[in-house]
Amino acid sequence: MNDVSLRLTGVSKTYNAGSPGAVAVLRGVDMSLAKGEVVALVAPSGAGKSTLLHIAGLLDTADGGTVEIAGADMTGASDRKRTVMRRDKVGFVYQFHHLLPEFSAQENIVLPQLAAGVSRGIADARALELLDIVGIAPRAHHRPAALSGGEQQRVAFCRALANQPSVLLADEPTGNLDPATSDTVFDALMTLVRETGLSALIATHNMALAARMDRQVRLEQGMLIPM
Repeated sequence: MNDVSLRLTGVSKTYNAGSPGAVAVLRGVDMSLAKGEVVALVAPSGAGKSTLLHIAGLLDTADGGTVEIAGADMTGASDRKRTVMRRDKVGFVYQFHHLLPEFSAQENIVLPQLAAGVSRGIADARALELLDIVGIAPRAHHRPAALSGGEQQRVAFCRALANQPSVLLADEPTGNLDPATSDTVFDALMTLVRETGLSALIATHNMALAARMDRQVRLEQGMLIPM
């Protein structure tokens, strides 16, 4: 049985390769994420953490190395296979919630499930279950404009987990919130992760939040360094 949800081996990425302005962002990154593990990715702005997350989540391709998700090597996979893997096995959360404004909180969580072929009834129930875990089930029928920033981000977390992925990738998920709201939203995220048993790689500048995760790694000069 494979106990690793995400494995990166020798992942490299250079922008403008072959030109005088070439920038090597990732230099042979190796890392693995065990099932149920929450890892903090710490890096200064411009260090390449978003690039690393995008490659790990199959939104971008590496120049070298391999990416395995849920035991499947995605090296050289077709666009179709990458799309299906992202839909079924990877959840994304960003600094800004990117909710669809014309749909309610519940509907925002239902839509990715419908795209994956889940029936409306099951999708509705799953959405309410997730909203209940993060404490905002009573706000299920409110549109994003009627929700606070913290509530909107909690809905974004629920949407990311709607299709029961193996891996959650989060890029500064509390970076747009005030400290008190950030703590509340982070608590909700950790509850979701623990309740669902998935793995999470969370990029953050907040060292207090990073310290609450299972372990921390730093991206420095294109390489990952344990902290």
